[in-house]
Amino acid sequence: MLLSDTASDGGGIDAIGGYLTPFGDYVSKRWPGLTLLWYDCLPELERRQGELMAIAAWKRIEKTPAYQRKKRFLKCLVGKELRLKIEIDVKSVKYGGWCFIPDNLSQGSIVYSLGVGDNIEFDLALIRKYGVEVHAFDPSPPCIDMLGDRDLPSQFHFHTWAVAAEDGSLKLYPCARKDGSKSDIMYTIIAGDASVDDPIEVPAFSLSSITTKLDHDRIDLLKIDIEGAEYEVLDALLASDIKPTQLLVEFHHRFPGIGIEKTADLIKRLGDAGYKIFAISDIGREVSFLRV
Repeated sequence: MLLSDTASDGGGIDAIGGYLTPFGDYVSKRWPGLTLLWYDCLPELERRQGELMAIAAWKRIEKTPAYQRKKRFLKCLVGKELRLKIEIDVKSVKYGGWCFIPDNLSQGSIVYSLGVGDNIEFDLALIRKYGVEVHAFDPSPPCIDMLGDRDLPSQFHFHTWAVAAEDGSLKLYPCARKDGSKSDIMYTIIAGDASVDDPIEVPAFSLSSITTKLDHDRIDLLKIDIEGAEYEVLDALLASDIKPTQLLVEFHHRFPGIGIEKTADLIKRLGDAGYKIFAISDIGREVSFLRV
């Protein structure tokens, strides 16, 4: 092993992709100012394995609640996330990344799940635990293909409609990944540079029309994860007679053209309509409301 007294940043960083490793951290603390050069001596295969291990370890760290809370705190400081707080103290549980109040759910409760993507863990958990009727809505082709091959319980009802502010059709575009490539699963109403030429057109209905179509006089729980379309859907909901008891929303103010102010305004108007926050996710974008 070769060591150099080249200046280090003191963070315990060795040469493996710039990631923190236990050995690098140990050496940095024991011999401040030293930088590991042993990495340059490793065979190419071992070097690549080290890079993959370091990246995998970092991805695991990124998913931990503690990391997400710290990240959210820093984003609040620079104005990229809202400083939300719990407004009502109730017993809640978490399934599939969503917090809800179980005491309000029972056999026959009506749940609307807007936006399915490739994950129905939340929906199936509600059916198993509480016997609810779940109506899921997602017009994206990958979701339709996925659910077409699944053996699903009779309480799971899938509708290939988009939910919008009004009836008609809606153009959806593949979501953009962080690297600029197009998602194979997620779709949004926002046209990005990489997806503007690849829209799909799907049937869309308002919540008012859907409840009429399905002969529902109420929605006990409404979950919304529709990649930026939540603002117009919630605007229409607030103007209608439909007032779900529980409302679980992922806000997408990070998407181009939306902005944090739009989320802040919508949350204020939900509060004016009687909706109080009872849970906030670690990243601060999934918010659960109870109508009181």
